[in-house]
Amino acid sequence: MFFLTGEYDHQIDAKNRIRIPAKLKGNEEKLYFSKGTDGCIFVFYEAAVKEKLERLEEVKISDKDKQRGLRAFTNSLKLVEMDPQGRLVIPSELVSFAKIQKDIKICGSGARIEIWAKEVYEEYLSASENFDADISILDII
Repeated sequence: MFFLTGEYDHQIDAKNRIRIPAKLKGNEEKLYFSKGTDGCIFVFYEAAVKEKLERLEEVKISDKDKQRGLRAFTNSLKLVEMDPQGRLVIPSELVSFAKIQKDIKICGSGARIEIWAKEVYEEYLSASENFDADISILDII
């Protein structure tokens, strides 16, 4: 079980390298990056990816809609390993997908990390009109 929380301001360098904050990265040397929802990049620990892939094995081949989702997710999933300086290189197709230019937000989101272009993240949050309504839909509080 993962409990990743918080948000952090960072920048991506000219070679698409970033550092994941220590509070989110833990001891992981390998992380999996994929396209995420709402224009962000999802980052998973290896154990979380294995759990997801095991669940995807249950998708019936005849279920065309779920097969499309399965392919969309697995085709965008990339293993990224840290360089000797502790940096990760975000694949260029994911940088383009997330519209990242320089400033980024790195957020803990339960069992995954999310990487957002700062402007996209701020626009996404500003579109929310009511925190109480947003959180009440989760039915946890």
